[in-house]
Amino acid sequence: MAELLEVKNLSVTYRSPRGDVQAVRDVSFSLRPGEVLAIVGESGCGKSALCRAVMRLLPDSAAVSGEILVNGVDIAPYRERELQKLRGRLFSMVFQDPLTALNPSMTIGAQIAEAVRVHDRKAPREAVSARVGELMALVGIDRAAERMHAYPHQFSGGMRQRAVLAIALAGNPQILFADEPTTALDVTVQAQILDLLRDVQQKLGTATVLVSHDLGVVARAADRVAVMYAGRIVEIGTAEEVYYDPRHPYTWALLRALPALARHGEPLYTIPGMPPTLIDPPAGDAFAERNEYALAIDYREAPPMFRITDTHFAATWLLDPRAPKVAPPLGGLRHEG
Repeated sequence: MAELLEVKNLSVTYRSPRGDVQAVRDVSFSLRPGEVLAIVGESGCGKSALCRAVMRLLPDSAAVSGEILVNGVDIAPYRERELQKLRGRLFSMVFQDPLTALNPSMTIGAQIAEAVRVHDRKAPREAVSARVGELMALVGIDRAAERMHAYPHQFSGGMRQRAVLAIALAGNPQILFADEPTTALDVTVQAQILDLLRDVQQKLGTATVLVSHDLGVVARAADRVAVMYAGRIVEIGTAEEVYYDPRHPYTWALLRALPALARHGEPLYTIPGMPPTLIDPPAGDAFAERNEYALAIDYREAPPMFRITDTHFAATWLLDPRAPKVAPPLGGLRHEG
């Protein structure tokens, strides 16, 4: 199957008074039609900047390099006027906080209708109203005729997120970026939103990039998982490969920190130390200072991406044939040199 989206050697640098912040560093990945790719990592690792760079929603202080190919066409050189034609139709985004994404002075129905008209300015009022009802039903907002007259503050957090999703889907995008869509929601509602994203993907065939800081949250929705640390993708593979055969020590640490894997009576594992500053990132493996399995070379030289299978890659010197064999700290997971 042809790739819908190919990102090649993408880097994002923010200019600041303290120096240039290398938020995204030489990232490459692909996305197939109808696929759900989860991008996970701690806050500040570059997940959101990566998604905004693809959609070109970055501030003027950001410098972007690399290729962004959509259906084989590089859109990285596109000007803003050309990009405006793509946003909403080719790709769309569900932002992290629905309360700030929605206009508090407009009804939910009016905001969805506004998004519909942006993509079809000649649509008659009846068609727009019918489309609003369809979108509300698609995202699980029942009693649409009644609830379209409600304001954002009258909706629960989960319902507001559904409304934001309806707006994002108004232009029938091929690619949906969901940036931490379950933040500030309770566990039950988180599961409902993730199931909804998967349901929408299956009904519409929309490819989805799901951003989260929680490996446990995305387990139920993702086909593939990319793990980011300090602006780089350090491991990528199918969900099964990353969860059941993780190879990067940072992925091990994220999995060990999941409450579901905590042993009874033992304290929850926390990753020691702090991520490095991206104004002057380390020359070697950025995770080395926090990595109890770090080798001497980790402090000097950044590892390449090692191929494990046709779909599974990880950037760790532990996969070098010359490296010592290390058993992962998660029982039952194999590690072959």
